[in-house]
Amino acid sequence: MEPSAYSLLPAAVAIVLAFVTRNAIIALFCGVVAGGLVMAGNSPDISTWFANANFVKNLFLPALGQESYATILLVYLWCLGGLMGLWERTGAALHFANLVGSKVVKGPRSSLFFAWLMGCIFHQGGTVSTVLAGATVKPLTDRYRVSHEEVAYVVDSTASPVATVLPFNAWPGFISALVLGTVLPLFETEEQSLNFFFSSVKYNFYGFIALTFTLLFAIDKLPWVGRKMKLAKERSRSTGQLDREGAKPMLPSKEEQDSMLADQAANYPPSLLDFLIPLGVLLSLTVIPILFFGTSLINEAFMASLLSAIFVAAIRGMKAGIIMDAFIDGCKTMTIGAIILGLAVTIGHVSKELHTAAFLVSQIGDQIPAIALPAVLTVLCMVIAFSCGTSWGTYAVVFPIAMPLAWSIQQDPEFLAVCFGAVLGGAVFGDQCSPISDTTILSAMFSGCDLMDHVNTQWPLALSAASLGCLASTFCAWLVL
Repeated sequence: MEPSAYSLLPAAVAIVLAFVTRNAIIALFCGVVAGGLVMAGNSPDISTWFANANFVKNLFLPALGQESYATILLVYLWCLGGLMGLWERTGAALHFANLVGSKVVKGPRSSLFFAWLMGCIFHQGGTVSTVLAGATVKPLTDRYRVSHEEVAYVVDSTASPVATVLPFNAWPGFISALVLGTVLPLFETEEQSLNFFFSSVKYNFYGFIALTFTLLFAIDKLPWVGRKMKLAKERSRSTGQLDREGAKPMLPSKEEQDSMLADQAANYPPSLLDFLIPLGVLLSLTVIPILFFGTSLINEAFMASLLSAIFVAAIRGMKAGIIMDAFIDGCKTMTIGAIILGLAVTIGHVSKELHTAAFLVSQIGDQIPAIALPAVLTVLCMVIAFSCGTSWGTYAVVFPIAMPLAWSIQQDPEFLAVCFGAVLGGAVFGDQCSPISDTTILSAMFSGCDLMDHVNTQWPLALSAASLGCLASTFCAWLVL
C-alpha cells in the first residue's frame, strides 16, 4: 500500500498499549494485528479483505522466517542464553563481579560507576553491551540496594550510545554502506564513506551527552533525574526493595538465582577462567576483524564464546550432563525475551510493509532552513526509531534521504557531517527509549527490571540529553553556515 497516515497505526497501537498495559507481548501482538487490519483496508472485496487481514500468513511467517529472526534465535536464545546459564552454574559472572568489583565497588555510587564502566568496556553494540554489562553488575548493585530502574538506565544508556561514540563494531560498516549508496560526489569509494563516518562522529552530540549524563547519574552528580527515578532511588535505599510494588521483572528473582548458584558451589569452584576466556574470545572476534579486516563477526563471536565456555567448564571437571542442564536453563530464561524480540521483528516488518518511516520522512518536505535541518533530522529520527524500535532500520530509511537533502541545501562537507551526526544520535535516542526496541528489552531483562518501569524512568533523562543535542547541532550548523 501507499504510505499514508494509516501507516502509523500499528506502531501507534503498540506504543500506546505498551504504556497502558505495561505488557510488551500484548502491545506488540496487537500492533501486528492492527497492521493486518490496515493492509486489509485496501481490499476491493470481502474475500480479498479476509486474505489481506490474515496477519499470521502475511506478517508473522514472513517476518519470523527472515535471517534477522534466525539470528535472534541463534545468538540471543541459544548462545547468550546458554552462556548466561553456564556462567550462573559455574558462578563465573558472580565471581568476576565479586573479585573485580570489590576493587572498585564500596557502595551504591561506586557500584553504578562500575556499571557505567562495564557498559563502556562492552562497547561492541547495543544488545551485546546490555547483556554483558547487566549480567556482570547486577549482583553488585543488588547487594548495595541500587534499584533495578537505576541499573537498567545505566546499562541501556551505555549500550547504543557508546557503540556510536567508540565505533569498533559493526556500526561503521553498516552506516557507511548507506552513505555510500547516496551517490554523493564525496563518497565514491567505501574508504571515503568510512573516513567520513569516523570524522563525523564528533557531531554525534546525543551519544556524548547521554554518556556524560549517565556518568554523572552514576556518581550521583546529576542535579535532576526525574520524579519516578528519584522515587525508585529513595525506595531502594531506604527499604531495600529493588523493584516497584507490583513490578514484573524479566529475569528470575534474586532468591532463585542465589539458589541456582548455591547448587553448584560445592561441586565446582568458580574461576576467572570461566568468565575471562569466553569474554576474551567474544571481544577478540568482534574487535580484531573490524580493526584489521573491516568486517564483522558478531554472530560467530557469540557462538565461539559459548563453545569456549563449554570447553573450559569441561576441562575444569564439570560433567557433560550438568553442562547441558546449565545450557538449557539459560535458554529457558531467554524464552520470554525471544518471544518479545520475535514480535518486535514482526512489528518492524509491518512498519516496512506499510512504509511507516517513509511516510514520516515525506511529511518533512524540502522547505527547511539550513540552520534548522540538523535539529529536524534529530527529531525525525527520534520519532521513527521510537515508533519502529530500531536505530539501524531508521538509518536505512533516513540516511539515503537526509544526506542528499542536506547536500542540496548546503554543499559543505562540514554541514553534511553535522547532519550526519544528528541522524546518528536521533535514531539512537528513539531506539534506546522505545519499549519495543531490543536494547530496551534486554537492558530491562538483564538488570532484572520491569520493562515499562525502565522505560518510564529512562525517557525523561534521555529526552533531556536529546534536547541538548538538538541545541548543540543547531549551534554547530550556525557556525558552519
